[in-house]
Amino acid sequence: MTASETLGGADSDVAEKAIAAIRLHGSPAYPRSYEVWYAHLSGALPNLSAALSQELATGAAIEAAMIDRLYERFIRTDRLAQVADQTSAQMLDEIASLSGAIGEALDASERYHDAILVASQEGPASAERTQLREWVETLVVATRSEVSRKAKLEAQLRDTAREIRNLKEALEATRIEAQTDPLTSLPNRRHFDEMLKRHLDRVENDGAPLTLIMADIDYFKRFNDEHGHLTGDQVLRLVARTMNDRLADEAVITRYGGEEFAIILPDVPLNEARHRAEAVRQTVLTRELVKRSTNEKLGRITLSLGVAAYKLGDTSISLVERADQALLTAKRNGRNRTVTQDGLTR
Repeated sequence: MTASETLGGADSDVAEKAIAAIRLHGSPAYPRSYEVWYAHLSGALPNLSAALSQELATGAAIEAAMIDRLYERFIRTDRLAQVADQTSAQMLDEIASLSGAIGEALDASERYHDAILVASQEGPASAERTQLREWVETLVVATRSEVSRKAKLEAQLRDTAREIRNLKEALEATRIEAQTDPLTSLPNRRHFDEMLKRHLDRVENDGAPLTLIMADIDYFKRFNDEHGHLTGDQVLRLVARTMNDRLADEAVITRYGGEEFAIILPDVPLNEARHRAEAVRQTVLTRELVKRSTNEKLGRITLSLGVAAYKLGDTSISLVERADQALLTAKRNGRNRTVTQDGLTR
């Protein structure tokens, strides 16, 4: 049972306690917050309760960022697992039904073959007219039965094929949801890990270039604290949209975590990747942010970016670490700049 299900009886007490906890601990009053507190107080998700209890022990307020992290880590993934389990079970049922139908068809075909064999053996060339008519009628009945059975099987196979297609689409939708960041609609860290491994396997075989850009929004925490989480979310969406506008056709763009983004550039050497990173940085710099609720101008957003290229023997970890080191160098050197692995201190 998930925290969002409507419950009655004693569960109304949990609902009241969840609302009281939101007020007591300074949590935002929106649906995710209620679901997190309800799941904790009802004991529905023990892992969430353990994580939340650890935060409560620090005495800090349970603010929006923490609520979102708990929701994404425990409630959303729990729902996705339930959907995947349900869809998989349905698919297994369809496959079992299909296997049963095929088994019945094989049995019926054997019976049809046996009937034809018996009829052929009992139909002598010199048979009387009455015997010949009975022999032909036996063949006709057996054939009609076989034709009818095959028509039913074909209809069942078509229905089953349609159901399996629908289930595959549902599984694919669940897979995509599990690999998508809901705030920016970019692929998330899970998708990044999968795609980077896939591209590393490819370049090890064909030797094509592969580069990685790690990008971080400068002073994002300070900006978040000054203007609020909703405006911070607006910044994240702006950066994501800019990256998509500049690179969507040639790159795998992901929200790596928090205010950090990762961009995989297949078939792009280091120098060209640096130019693409600079194009993103400069485009973000030209876009002035306006607070939607008040139309207040909040200034411009800047990015620091690190770029690394695949080297023979690289793993996902080593390539990410080198791009991260370049990003940290950009931060140390004043932010709002792009640094490649060639700019690292040796």
